[in-house]
Amino acid sequence: MVLALALEQGEKYVTFAAISAATGLAAPTLVQRYGSCNAMILTAISQAWDGLDALAETAAIDATTQSKGVPGLLKALTGPIDPGALLTLSLRDTELVARAKSWRAGVEQAIAARLDVSAKAKETAAMIFAAWQGRMMWDAAGGKGFRLGDGIKRLG
Repeated sequence: MVLALALEQGEKYVTFAAISAATGLAAPTLVQRYGSCNAMILTAISQAWDGLDALAETAAIDATTQSKGVPGLLKALTGPIDPGALLTLSLRDTELVARAKSWRAGVEQAIAARLDVSAKAKETAAMIFAAWQGRMMWDAAGGKGFRLGDGIKRLG
C-alpha cells in the first residue's frame, strides 16, 4: 500500500494517516513500527527490490524462460512492479541505489547467459537491458517505437 501510494500520488502523500485509512492499522501503530514516514517509504521500496530480486533469480534459473531465450527472460521479469518507477523512488537513498545496481547486474548477467557465447556478450546484455527499460518507459507513455524481439535479434 505504501509503495502503491508513493508511485501513484508521490511520496508527500504517504502519511501515517493515509496508510492508516487505507489499511485499517492505527496510525500510532505505524509510528511505533517505522518511526517516520520516510522510514516507512524506504522499507516499502526495499521490500519491492526484494521482490524484483526474487523474480530475477527465479527467471534466471527457470527452464521455461531459458528455452525462450532473452525475450522469455524479459517477459518473465515484467511484473507488477515497474523497475523504472522503483528506481526513481530509490535515487535519494544510496543503499537503495546500490540495490538497483545489483538488480540490474543480475538481469544483465542472465541476459548474457542466454546470448551466443561471444566476447561482447556482457556489453550486448547491457544494451538489451537499456532497450528493454526504455521500451517499458515509452510503452507507459503511449508509444511503441520498435519490437523488442527485433532489437534483441539485431544485437544478439
